[in-house]
Amino acid sequence: METTGRRSVGIGMLALGLVFAAWSPALAGQLEDLLLENKQITIDQWVQLKAEEEKRDAKRMEENRGVGDVPLRERWYEKISVRGYTQLRYNFNLKNDQLNSPGDRSIGNNNEFFLRRARLIVSGQPHNRVFVYLQGEFAGFVNNDNTGNNNQVGTAVLRDAYADLFLTENKEWRIRAGQSKIPFGFETVQSSQNRLAFDRNDATFSAVPNERNLGIFLYYAPTVVRERFRRLVDSGLKGSGDYGMLGIGVFNGQGINEQDKNKNKHVIFHSAYPYEFSNGQIVQVGMDAYTGQFVVSTTPVESVTHVSGPINTAPIVTNNGNYLDERVAWHVVVFPQPFGLQAEYTIGRGPQLNADRTQIVQGSLHGGYVQLYYNYQCDTYCKSVFPYVRWQEYFGGDKSLANTPRHSVRETELGLEYQFNPSVELTVAYTWTQRTSADPLSRPTVPGDFCGSAGGIACTQSPYQLQTGNLLRFQLQWSF
Repeated sequence: METTGRRSVGIGMLALGLVFAAWSPALAGQLEDLLLENKQITIDQWVQLKAEEEKRDAKRMEENRGVGDVPLRERWYEKISVRGYTQLRYNFNLKNDQLNSPGDRSIGNNNEFFLRRARLIVSGQPHNRVFVYLQGEFAGFVNNDNTGNNNQVGTAVLRDAYADLFLTENKEWRIRAGQSKIPFGFETVQSSQNRLAFDRNDATFSAVPNERNLGIFLYYAPTVVRERFRRLVDSGLKGSGDYGMLGIGVFNGQGINEQDKNKNKHVIFHSAYPYEFSNGQIVQVGMDAYTGQFVVSTTPVESVTHVSGPINTAPIVTNNGNYLDERVAWHVVVFPQPFGLQAEYTIGRGPQLNADRTQIVQGSLHGGYVQLYYNYQCDTYCKSVFPYVRWQEYFGGDKSLANTPRHSVRETELGLEYQFNPSVELTVAYTWTQRTSADPLSRPTVPGDFCGSAGGIACTQSPYQLQTGNLLRFQLQWSF
């Protein structure tokens, strides 16, 4: 009789514990331990209850987790992710101190250590249908004269501040509102943390300087495609991240952290599809296009045609400085499994300074690059090694600079990225480059100098001076 009574009490407490566990998952583990301690359940029953509890936790986490999102729990601090990375560079100029590049402002007449990026990212999902993202740059620049010269001062600047609003439960449709990357080209949306080459190619960088702008975008991607986008990044295959299989958007178009200067808005169309073959190889193809009106800025520049001596005057602009800015870009990426190929090409038209440096006119532009690389997986002393070779060219205006000078760029880069572990990597590259100087006050050199027959580009091709040189570059990156 007494044994029967104890058994009934044990069953009752077990049932009560299960009710409490279902009602409050946080108490489940404590109740199971208490029942075992009081010898109300056997060790086999305790193991079974623990297994069921783990299944409930896994199901709850999966329900609160979207593709590319972090798992959510009820505690507010577990809904927030904090991460970042820093890139320390050293550029050794081997031949020409007049070289400079819009992708790296430390390239100049002084070889120096340089913090190219120091990013801090805070993101989270306060609601199942809302994802927020905030990124700051602590190695930023303030451009004092808009000429591209190295007279900037370091400061903290805003890079991203946006929210993803999911329109469906499966998160295939979403609206992104705020300041974010403009989905024009593969390298534009690919994180610099993952990119092999030191800088983005000039053709797409000239379209969206610093990659970001204020706007609103609608993205769509099936769940299987979102999973591929995420896997390409998580597996270390240098993916671009999830910017949708299809997208349309409207943005200011004047540049990052700048107020718009006209009522016209840029409109963009985006498409990208990563196809996975039966052997696991993934190949991505895509096309992007945008159009809008860009307002150019001017600064005094020396006229080439003035024979009595240099006279610096601002170029003439038309339509109050509003110029049509429209481009189309294509890309194809064979992800390194282990051999990889990455290529993009851009055509379009936009504002550019004429050859006489007297007027800003509408001009055509084109350019692109091809990159070959290999993914070597290490067994000891490192995680992976990526040797690569890259060739690029670009001919067209650079709207990020005053007077939008026409740039001529031909460049070859040979490099190697060595990943010690997931948090630390070192990249070394040697670059042969010929590109237009950002200096508006220098005449083009005569043929036979830096930009003469040796480079194959005539000095008269660009209103600004062409410079030829070689660079030996180092970058140490650490992530957290």
